[in-house]
Amino acid sequence: MKLKLTLVFTLLATLAYAQVKLQGVVKDSIGAPLELANVMAINQETNAMESYGITNEKGKYVLSLSKNAKYKLQVSYIGMKTFEEIIETTSDNIDKDITMITDNTLDTVELTYEMPVTIKGDTLIYNADSFKNGTERKLEDVLEKLPGVEVNDDGQIEVEGQRVSKIMVDGKDFFDGDTKLATKNIPSNAVDKVQVLKNYAEVGQLSGVTNNQDNYAINIKLKEGKKNFWFGNVTVGGGSSTENELYIAQPKLFYYSPKYSINIIGDLNNTGEPALNRRDLQGFGGGFRSPNRDSGTSLSLGNNNLGFLATQNDRAQDIENKLAASNFSYSPNKALDISGFGIFNSSRVDLRQKSSVKYTNPNLGIPDEDTDQMTTQRSDIGLLKLSARYKPNINNQMDYDVLGRITKESQDRSLLSSVLGATNQLEENTPYSINQNLNYYYTLNETNIFALEVQHLLQDEDPIYNAILEDKASYENVADNLGLDPDQIGYNINQNRRVKSNQLDSRLDYWNILNDKSNINFTLGAIVSRQDFNSNLFQTLDDDSSLDPIPNFNNGLDTNDTQYNFSDYYLGVKYTLKSGIFTFTPGLSAHAYRYGNTQFGTNVQDNFSLVLPSFETRIQFKKSESLTLRYRMQNQFTDVTRLASGIVLNNFNSIQIGNPELQNALTNNISLFYRSFNLFNYTNVFASVTYSNAIDQIRSLSNFESVVRTNTFFNSGFTDESVTAFGRVQRTFGKIRATLNTRFNYSKFNQFIQGDRSVNESFQQTYTPELRTNFREAPNVRVAYRYAVNDNQQGGRNTKFTTNAPSVRFDAYIWKKFTFLTDYSYNRQSNPNGSPQEFEIWNASLSYRKDRDAKWEYEIKTTNLLNTKSQVQNGNNNVSVFASEYFIQPRFVTFRLRYEI
Repeated sequence: MKLKLTLVFTLLATLAYAQVKLQGVVKDSIGAPLELANVMAINQETNAMESYGITNEKGKYVLSLSKNAKYKLQVSYIGMKTFEEIIETTSDNIDKDITMITDNTLDTVELTYEMPVTIKGDTLIYNADSFKNGTERKLEDVLEKLPGVEVNDDGQIEVEGQRVSKIMVDGKDFFDGDTKLATKNIPSNAVDKVQVLKNYAEVGQLSGVTNNQDNYAINIKLKEGKKNFWFGNVTVGGGSSTENELYIAQPKLFYYSPKYSINIIGDLNNTGEPALNRRDLQGFGGGFRSPNRDSGTSLSLGNNNLGFLATQNDRAQDIENKLAASNFSYSPNKALDISGFGIFNSSRVDLRQKSSVKYTNPNLGIPDEDTDQMTTQRSDIGLLKLSARYKPNINNQMDYDVLGRITKESQDRSLLSSVLGATNQLEENTPYSINQNLNYYYTLNETNIFALEVQHLLQDEDPIYNAILEDKASYENVADNLGLDPDQIGYNINQNRRVKSNQLDSRLDYWNILNDKSNINFTLGAIVSRQDFNSNLFQTLDDDSSLDPIPNFNNGLDTNDTQYNFSDYYLGVKYTLKSGIFTFTPGLSAHAYRYGNTQFGTNVQDNFSLVLPSFETRIQFKKSESLTLRYRMQNQFTDVTRLASGIVLNNFNSIQIGNPELQNALTNNISLFYRSFNLFNYTNVFASVTYSNAIDQIRSLSNFESVVRTNTFFNSGFTDESVTAFGRVQRTFGKIRATLNTRFNYSKFNQFIQGDRSVNESFQQTYTPELRTNFREAPNVRVAYRYAVNDNQQGGRNTKFTTNAPSVRFDAYIWKKFTFLTDYSYNRQSNPNGSPQEFEIWNASLSYRKDRDAKWEYEIKTTNLLNTKSQVQNGNNNVSVFASEYFIQPRFVTFRLRYEI
């Protein structure tokens, strides 16, 4: 493996140095440097643009050219005549200054080639064709080649280190801006321009008074031939594996016109390539933003979804997925826009996981445990959203959205434990939610702006849990504490739960623009919430009758009937002042809280007031370089399940008992962000450091009976702290792009186990250097290496895991007919006290199409070429170290036929 990586790095270094540097300064007729002038070199033999650049604030440009070649040097600048000159390179670098002449005709300059990157105000525009080499098939393949743009492992887009909040196609939201659906499905050949919109404001009326510095959006401009016509592609295919016949069908159809648009995405496959996984669908919020997002109050509604294991295609034995999704937008007139989407996803997943757990504190007396678990998951999720935007004039805008979600899911697990024996578990849940949003924005005049935001959420969750334990002896003490009937063949435990949430969140904002340097914002807001929690724990006997036990512990509470009411009425004020390169935004919010719960005839109530400060300072060194300091105090409130006094089974070996006396917790959050993007040398730097401490944090007191854990909750009087740092440096050298990502996390928190308090310290660090080429004709390679250390210290005991994970990806466009793609990754995890765990994954595909514009494409694709059986993951937490082995899909070989519409 080391030899392969050495050869790759040697090749990249050779390519980097086989270049001639052309550099100089672009000036106007009086000698003043011209910033953001476009400079390009067109190879006279191939008639292709070989290099390009943009001048910096000193007018300097640098181009990398091939030796012994002839080029047309072309320089353009708004209001200036285009400069052209033929130059010839040798083996020596060239210095050449350029003087531009004013063009009094102001005619539009027609260039033979479009600049790959241009800037218009806060918009960065990439010409997609300048970065394509023929191997691209979807939007993600294009975005990964753009300087300053990243697509992370979750399919989310990041620009200059900031996550993109919305993606649009020709100005219309694509599935409410969901970036993963866009990156995985929009055809690359339809993309003309990628417009990165910095400081993006959802509401134009508020662009001058709200802080949009960290808000990035992307608009995809379609090629002319794709407008007013249906376009897209349909992929069908099949294949075989050692166990199943394979199939895949993926239609992707799009229609865009000035008046309306339609997007249709389908996916049917059992190859482990879901268009959206369950985590994506659960987090699909439909573009909703909570009105209280910056009020200083954080209210949790909990999460009663089933505890599904990860279902990525490399951590499951079998995955079947069905997806049908459609998005539309319609503009009957200039004042009204109507849009919506519908998504249905059905997945069937089979997993097998073997784990080994070793408890780090020998004083606890918890035995080590080995488990082998087989899991079958079923999930059906439906989403439907309708939106309307009415804007009769520039001073008035009204938005309304409604999103409905319904789910039916189940999880059947068969667990064999070296401590507890055989256990079968069944979980089912059919939750639904309806979320509505109404916003109204009104501009009275140049200095007075109003905004009203109201959001209502109705949510109903009903998880059912059943566990059958065959080995009575290993569970005897726990069963005795629960009050179970021992005169049965095994223990058949059941629990029904029901959590209903009803929340109204609203705020009224008023901005007064004092002058062009400052404004003041007053906010009047309210959060009103009610949660009802009911549960019933019971035992099914051998004769199928049920026994409602009276447990021996927890004061006989085997049921829950809890009502939790919460309200927060607040008044906030923020003042914004711009002074030179500085922007100061101090703020205060005064809150009147009232919350309480009623259960078992007892009411616990609390009322108090609190002032929460916030502060932000931004230093704008340049238009594309800034440093931001933020501070915020936040008041956190828990959900109803942690307040419920009765027993809650998270599963048979994890028991939860709430505390109706729980109070709020305060956190102090300080963050520092640095961002810089230099178009002159395509250097992208992003760094962030975040510190937080929690006061009166809600913590759990854990008690163990063998490996069965019971948690009770209380407000800890001890402070918990965490520090997180992230950094990315990216630089383009000609056709090579180098990136270094680093991440650090340190946390110090107090844990309470069996009556004892100890301090747990965790330190995690990750380094990921990467080199990537971007040649138009030659093959391209991406080489990365991830080095990670996970170090956990608790009570003088230390556990440490180290990960080494190199990876290589190679793509080649051969004879303008064949596309060859392959990727290889190797993962090695080790610790000082055990043998290292290793696995490797290799995938490859070869496709053929007659030419770039051909309608038909034929592809053969192989996943897991080495037929790796399992993937291993090591880890640690505050009480144990563990190793998990996930059995994965075998080698798959599929043949696919793709038709471009």
